[in-house]
Amino acid sequence: MLTRIKNTSWVLTKMLPVVIVAAILASCTDNFDSLNTDATKISSVGSKEYPFMFAYALMTPTLSPDNFEVGEGTIASVYSQFLSQAAHSFPTDRYVIRQDWMPACWNPVYTAAAPQLKTIMAGTETQSAENALANIWWVWMFHRITDYFGPIPYSDAASGKRYVSYTPQDSIYYDFFKRLDAASTVLKSRSGDKPFGTYDLVYNKNAAPAAAWMKFANTLRLRLALRISKVNPEMAKQQAEAAVAAGVITDIADDAYMPKSTTTYAEYNGLAVTAGWDDVRMSASMESILKGYEDPRLPIYFQPSVSTGTYEGVRNGLFTSEKIIDINSRLFNSNMGTRWATWVGSDWKTTYNVPQNILHAAEAYFLRAEGALNGWNMGGTAEDFYKKGIQASMAQWGVTDQAAITKYIANTSVPIAPKDGMNSPAVNDYPVKWSSSETMQRKQVAQQKWLALFPDGMEGWAEVRRTGLPKLYPIVHSENPDLPEGTFIRRMPFLDTEKQTNAAEVEKAVKMLGGPDNAATPLWWDKN
Repeated sequence: MLTRIKNTSWVLTKMLPVVIVAAILASCTDNFDSLNTDATKISSVGSKEYPFMFAYALMTPTLSPDNFEVGEGTIASVYSQFLSQAAHSFPTDRYVIRQDWMPACWNPVYTAAAPQLKTIMAGTETQSAENALANIWWVWMFHRITDYFGPIPYSDAASGKRYVSYTPQDSIYYDFFKRLDAASTVLKSRSGDKPFGTYDLVYNKNAAPAAAWMKFANTLRLRLALRISKVNPEMAKQQAEAAVAAGVITDIADDAYMPKSTTTYAEYNGLAVTAGWDDVRMSASMESILKGYEDPRLPIYFQPSVSTGTYEGVRNGLFTSEKIIDINSRLFNSNMGTRWATWVGSDWKTTYNVPQNILHAAEAYFLRAEGALNGWNMGGTAEDFYKKGIQASMAQWGVTDQAAITKYIANTSVPIAPKDGMNSPAVNDYPVKWSSSETMQRKQVAQQKWLALFPDGMEGWAEVRRTGLPKLYPIVHSENPDLPEGTFIRRMPFLDTEKQTNAAEVEKAVKMLGGPDNAATPLWWDKN
């Protein structure tokens, strides 16, 4: 599986000079110890190369197909229960930790993106829009890594040191807020700028890219504020209110995507390739909820199974022997929607150039709804933001029938029993129609946000850990002794390669965890 795409470049074909630099960096090392030697420094480039470098730093942390498959698609996307594993040989659905897969989500940040961004930040004025964008993206990519592992090399990332210290997760988050606050302030004063021109892959087609990035920064800040709401409620409230006051994403025109293309870019959508490789299926949790709600997004998120012509999900955590039973097998369950792959003849055809989801207005509205339930000043009511979040998500996915959307928002139906191979009951009992009970309101916000976050598995998994919501099915079987059946996976253990090459610092990092270095130890913000 790691060799199925051998000629995939990770960057714009016009970015050859930076690709060469990055290739030299990568060829010098197969581990993080070598990464942090002087050989990784990018010291012979100037401001003319910064646009190339920024584009490269944008693309690589979204993961090439090989890295996406084992670094996100069969880990976070499965643990969030957006998806279930179809591939018989993949044990991660049963909480087996594959250490040989862990570098897939780690290395692209440390070996490719961080050196580029650090060079840009060092070489640009702090009050420039270019510096602001580099800091914003720095936060975006590192928040995904720290939410996988906990303490990570952060302050010393791309420092050139031989042994790289780990930073506690609370310190990392506090630095995130400082960077995002400063970047938002800079971009507010430079709203007419077009930093990096066409090499801003996310917003270069936006009429006001700097203003769009400012909203991105504040929405990310709001996301992170909610993330720490149980461990530091005072700071969470302060940061959330400041983010909303500065301006978050409110319109899908400012939604953020990472373009993927077989022509303009030599880069494929990793999730689409994973679907084309026949690795994933709709989870039973998704089936229970989407079918119960008669959700208009069902035929967009997924497609009918090849054998039955109906939408069918499968429980997470099945043994290989159970996956060969018809009702649990690949042909009897729904693959990703035709946006990502289609069944042609007797095989799956991948849609390589579908954009990758990054950050959206729908999430911003649901974050504000939760903040309002917390008593924070979010600029409106929880109910209003909840409904706007549903509307934004529908619009994002091309659902334009207003009558259908209005009916959906008023829907009193609840998830249903999926009639799967495990005779599962309904996954939970949350209706769509806004409840008069605050307890149910929180469940509703969490469930609709979970649906709107699809297919961003990393964020979906983080939110389920943080809130314990929505209620999902327990995995059927766990093969991880640290996670007995009925428990939920909380993090990824530190990399074996780090333990081999940076052992003393990893030992210090384990002490920062406040528990053993295993998948059952919750992260700093995980107080659920």
